[in-house]
Amino acid sequence: MGIGSTSEQSNKIYRFLLIAGIIFVAFNLRPAITSVGPLIGIIRDDIGLSNWSVGILTSLPLVAFAIMSPLVPKLGNRFTNERIMLIGLILLFIGITVRSISLMVLLFAGTLFIGLGIAICNVLLPGVIKEKFPAKVALMTSVYSTAMGIFAATASGLSIPVANEAGLGWQVALLIWAFPAVIGIGIWIYLVKREKADRGTEVKYIAPNDNRMWSSRLAWQVAAFMGLQSFLFYVTISWLPEILHDYGVSMATAGWMLSFMQFIGLPASFLVPMIAGKYKSQRALVLVLGFLSISGYAGLLLGKSFTVMVFSTILIGITLSGTFALALTFLGLRARNARQAGELSGMAQSLGYILAATGPIFIGYLYDLTHIWTVPLLTMMGVAILVTLFGMSAGRDRYVLD
Repeated sequence: MGIGSTSEQSNKIYRFLLIAGIIFVAFNLRPAITSVGPLIGIIRDDIGLSNWSVGILTSLPLVAFAIMSPLVPKLGNRFTNERIMLIGLILLFIGITVRSISLMVLLFAGTLFIGLGIAICNVLLPGVIKEKFPAKVALMTSVYSTAMGIFAATASGLSIPVANEAGLGWQVALLIWAFPAVIGIGIWIYLVKREKADRGTEVKYIAPNDNRMWSSRLAWQVAAFMGLQSFLFYVTISWLPEILHDYGVSMATAGWMLSFMQFIGLPASFLVPMIAGKYKSQRALVLVLGFLSISGYAGLLLGKSFTVMVFSTILIGITLSGTFALALTFLGLRARNARQAGELSGMAQSLGYILAATGPIFIGYLYDLTHIWTVPLLTMMGVAILVTLFGMSAGRDRYVLD
């Protein structure tokens, strides 16, 4: 009786810390990137970079995502998901710390490490959720996408106040996001130790030995949907403050507008996976999100009054959070098991982030060429249309390897 009670208590602690570990990984997936957007102008002027090159600060992690993502499922299979997740958080911590040193080479080197760390956690989470919570994929996706959104929004809003109003500089404004990584590392150290103790008693996620996923048309459609919505997300994170500033808004207000955009999208982060999980097809959901997205970017293009900017920001926030949460949900819904979910996650995030990585640089280049935001915003509207089209295909009631 005593032994059973102790075992039950141990399992409850493990379950609690597993959920906490997933949430803290989610906390760490965006702040290291979203904290940069409001500071881009300050970093650009301090280091002496052009608009297109400073866009690399946002795009470089995405390049790392693209390179690392196909390798992560194999690493997770060989060394266990828990160990590789811990390594990802350690790489992220190192990257945040190194990037905060005011030297150009360390700025970009740290950004690369951040990308590698986030890539590992990005890819493993859908597989971990499919394995540990197979009956609650939609719920757990809602929880972690919402957790991700909360810290992403907070990071954007705090950047300017910490850097300017508190007088701590952009370096400290970026460095403070090492603290959630430290907490996450602590939790996953426990989970790794528990995994070692339980080795042989749990079914491990096994990476596939073939490349059938890469020949699946549906998998390519999921990847395109993820990539194009990520293109819009990272472009918006990078350049929305600059767009609003050019329209007459102060940089501090523009930073809080970026934060507001992400906070307003939190209900969509939670509700979209739950709604998606209730239906076999998600095409109607894609259409609604697509319409709101196109309307949001059109509003920025057509109106420069503060009211129009706020309304457009609300629409963009809802759709960016909603489409991202839906993309994560597709990784579970379009796969039959944890193995397929991990493989689809690796493929979709690799291809998707190659596409997304071009966004901040390309939009920065368009602005350098034209010196107005008309062409960049028209481009973003076009991408929003493509997101809708690929989402309609990815939202069909099918599985990737059937």
